[in-house]
Amino acid sequence: MELLIGSHVSFNKKTQMLGSVLEALSYKANTFMFYTGAPQNTTRVEINDDITLQAKSKMLENNIDINKVVVHAPYIINLANSKNEQFNIEFLTQEIKRVSKLGIKNLVLHPGSHVGLGVETGINNIAFCLNKVLEENNDVNICLETMAGKGTEIGRSFEEIKSIIDKVDNSDKIKVCLDTCHLNDAGYDVSNFEQVLDEFDKIIGLEKIAVVHINDSKNKIGSNKDRHENIGYGTIGFDNMLKIIYNSRIKDVPKILETPYIGVDDKYPPYLFEIEMIRNKKFNDKLMDSCSSYYKKD
Repeated sequence: MELLIGSHVSFNKKTQMLGSVLEALSYKANTFMFYTGAPQNTTRVEINDDITLQAKSKMLENNIDINKVVVHAPYIINLANSKNEQFNIEFLTQEIKRVSKLGIKNLVLHPGSHVGLGVETGINNIAFCLNKVLEENNDVNICLETMAGKGTEIGRSFEEIKSIIDKVDNSDKIKVCLDTCHLNDAGYDVSNFEQVLDEFDKIIGLEKIAVVHINDSKNKIGSNKDRHENIGYGTIGFDNMLKIIYNSRIKDVPKILETPYIGVDDKYPPYLFEIEMIRNKKFNDKLMDSCSSYYKKD
């Protein structure tokens, strides 16, 4: 099977998912991930079915499997803190309906931060909200993302993710998104990715992995900081990233880049060139020059 590799792309009110598909194709990607609106607020435009049909047609033309395309839930949803419980349930439910209308199967969600309530209470709050949300949801999976452990984040360990899954009634609708930077920053040695997968399989089960976020890290292992770096430019390193990306045990899982934009004012997306070096298995030590010269010509 061909490597499933893509990146985070934009979604705007005018071109919606069609614009997302076209951006992904410009990076020579065969999958992608997007937010259906700004991740920091509740502003959302109505899904245009005509544009969605155009997007699906463009995906078919270019052999992009919509079942491998991913949506990311907004950051403002925090299921671990019961303070805004009703908002969290209602907004996540609305987001799921939008994802379903687009025909996407997997929605990535940060488990949330307990903000001083404690890990056990945070996990119980997450499970309570997920049970409410999944009462009405039949066709979208919630993919809980592994987190770096910054502050009071839940999901810094496979055990915490497992505890959430065990408390959800419709647990078959709960999947997992592995994030390589987050794993590293949480203390997992991703340079020995086979061992990490063994541990995940023992605790949760490899069949639960639906998405992998491919990010190098600016930080040392166990730093709990969550600062993404471009592929091969961080502490994980290019060779280790390739071993993760090409691991046969997750070959059918979409790999999504969320690495930083580069150049002056961080204006250049690196994804065309990162995907190129991943496919060629050859590190580009002049990534900034490549991006600058390519995008300046436009």
